[in-house]
Amino acid sequence: MKRYCILFILILSSSLSFSQKGTLKGIVKNAFTNETIPFTNIIIFDTTIGTMTDTLGQFEFENLDAGFIRLQVSSIGYKGLITEEYNISQIRSNFVEIRMEPVSEALSEIEIKASPFAQKPEAPVSLRRIGIDQIEKSAGANRDISKVLQSFPGVGSAVTFRNDLIVRGGGPSENRFYLDDIEIPNLNHFTTQGASGGPVGILNVDFIREVDFYSSAFPAGKGNALSSVLEFKQIDVNSNRPNFKGTLGASEISLTTTAPLGKKTGLIASVRRSYLQFLFDAIGLPFLPTFTDFQFKTKTRLDTKNEISFIGVGAIDDFALNPSPKPTEENDYILSYIPVNEQWNYTLGTSWKHYLEKSYLTFVMSRNHLNNRAYKYQDNIEAPENLRTDYTSDEIENKFRMEYTARPNDFTINIGSGLEYAQYSNKTYNKTFINDEPREIDYASDLNIVKWSAFGSLSHPFFNNRLTLSAGLRMDANNYSPEMNNLLNQISPRIAASLMVLPDFYLNVNAGRYYQSPAYTTMGFRSNTGELVNRQNGLKYIGADHFVAGLEYRPDNHTRITLEGFLKNYNNYPFSVNDSISLASKGGDFGVFGDEEVTSDSKGKAYGLELFYQTRTSKGLSITSAYTYVRSEFTDYQGDYVPSSWDSRHIFTFTLNQRLKRNWDIGLKWRYLGGLPFTPYDYNKSSLVLAWDAQGREYLDYSQFNTQRLSAFHQLDFRVDKSYNFKTFTLGFYLDIQNIYNNQAAQPSNLVQVTDDTNNPIITNPGAPIEEQRYELKELTTTSGTLLPTFGLMIEF
Repeated sequence: MKRYCILFILILSSSLSFSQKGTLKGIVKNAFTNETIPFTNIIIFDTTIGTMTDTLGQFEFENLDAGFIRLQVSSIGYKGLITEEYNISQIRSNFVEIRMEPVSEALSEIEIKASPFAQKPEAPVSLRRIGIDQIEKSAGANRDISKVLQSFPGVGSAVTFRNDLIVRGGGPSENRFYLDDIEIPNLNHFTTQGASGGPVGILNVDFIREVDFYSSAFPAGKGNALSSVLEFKQIDVNSNRPNFKGTLGASEISLTTTAPLGKKTGLIASVRRSYLQFLFDAIGLPFLPTFTDFQFKTKTRLDTKNEISFIGVGAIDDFALNPSPKPTEENDYILSYIPVNEQWNYTLGTSWKHYLEKSYLTFVMSRNHLNNRAYKYQDNIEAPENLRTDYTSDEIENKFRMEYTARPNDFTINIGSGLEYAQYSNKTYNKTFINDEPREIDYASDLNIVKWSAFGSLSHPFFNNRLTLSAGLRMDANNYSPEMNNLLNQISPRIAASLMVLPDFYLNVNAGRYYQSPAYTTMGFRSNTGELVNRQNGLKYIGADHFVAGLEYRPDNHTRITLEGFLKNYNNYPFSVNDSISLASKGGDFGVFGDEEVTSDSKGKAYGLELFYQTRTSKGLSITSAYTYVRSEFTDYQGDYVPSSWDSRHIFTFTLNQRLKRNWDIGLKWRYLGGLPFTPYDYNKSSLVLAWDAQGREYLDYSQFNTQRLSAFHQLDFRVDKSYNFKTFTLGFYLDIQNIYNNQAAQPSNLVQVTDDTNNPIITNPGAPIEEQRYELKELTTTSGTLLPTFGLMIEF
């Protein structure tokens, strides 16, 4: 055996000696005309290695080591910039398009210092840019962007394995996601319909170049969001020859390819398949999830004035019950209520850019479709009399958006409009227990909704670029009801300013009003007789007013320190008629969110402050440290403000990544999350036989809504990466260990049935009328958080 190990090492060393260097090719263009920019200076950031574009605006770097690099770009008459990280491969072709913004002659005479941190006039606050190096190597994230976001200020989470995005005290339904300007409603597998959370992200990070994360100050062209907007920008497609990358992880296997489709068109595509069901079955868990997803992008450069891109992303998710799980009370409890769930979804879209003399037009068309099926039988025995839930739903959106963008005399102008046709349908059967009696919800619903919008923004620098002002306006409406069909009822103004108080020291402010339409599940909810209950209740757009002010200090080109205070005031939030709570506190669990009777009566507020430190050195050290104090409160049935389910108060995250010699990388993340409020169970209601049989689990006592609070939770994640560069392929390994010291967090107590020797539930008063009979129940205490090692293998050829 020792002889074979030595032989392997010798072969490995021999192969490494033939490893080749990487090449980076690219082109520099005017961002508003698409014209190439010749004689542009380009330097690999923090080095003395540089080059210049030729007369066609093209450049090339040779003999580059594999890994991440940034470029510093400058040209007379253009605003200098420092790019995000590019991942250089020694196997595949590396190509980038760099777009520079022109400046007037007056500003071109002033030295405008380039910054490696994201800067946009309309968002001087609440904007973070996340590079691919942070996504690829982030400890505990397993290359999942939703988990990477938890390292940034304002981002909370529940102490579970889900990816619910909680931003500045807002609910998981308040976020919007864009992939190369095309909205993708579903970011996760097994998504919660009506919200956005789920356990595993859909997007393949091999496609991602960078992510712009807005926690306020949203672009006017990106509507229907209250808490955050994420803009995913994919890599440039210009492959000279086919390349392949395979990844084998602890839970899935994936294959990604880049290939030319002609002289003007390139393709990147991937498919991924999980084998979680085998792992879950082996360790005796009560459910067996399986997912498959796909993603592709093509880009065609028709000529110097026209570019067209096509993208697609989709998933197929199956969630079955394990017929022979490990016999534990917790598994029995989960099996008693969790349904079988089957989902599939896709988004297909195209974006056409047409460049004019000093401006450009963007036309975006897309279609997305979510199909969601869930059913549940009592005791998991599939017989008609045991049916508890049978739900089938489709959400289809067809969208068109047009934008005009120009930069005359240092004014940046963006105006546009949007049109959308949405179809929603569902068939719902559900046993429930309301007002002390069993009921059946049984209806079918179909909606055809037309939405329209108009928007615009304007920004301009003053006083030699020391002051930048921006203003924007957006209006939205739809034909659902008289309360929603007037654009003037949903006017969303926004203003922003950034002032350089001292060199490298800035005062930034933003204020804006934002609107979001309720979920289709809420708009389409009907009574058993077919009435659109919530339309009759005067359902309205949800509104939120944001006020943000902050200080920013940039001591050098590697470091940024920000302090921001924020206030969000909500109005017209849907309020649950049955539970007497705001829907803002729902949406953080599997299933369907918003399919109930509501009124637009709830108000809310979220406020706090964020302190953020970020640095990336030339020696491969990257550190981010974020502290957030946040309060989140919404009104109850009496109009009093009570903590929402996302009122975590204190959040702190420290993240470190270090590149080492010989292609080693290490990373760690420590995260502290303040205890979240929760609602205790209602034993009296839960023990009723008719009530328990309707849903198979305890009922919450909403008269004590969020009066109790969990203990704070913290965990340490660690990751190590190693790559080997051979002559014809690259081999990479990683080990990611989540919750390395196995900290356990207590969860709210549940109730389970007490059974007799034959495993039948015990009824304490079997002689009473059925409506008075009660099960004997006992408390079940559970914890969340476990030591979770993950090993992955990546090969590129």
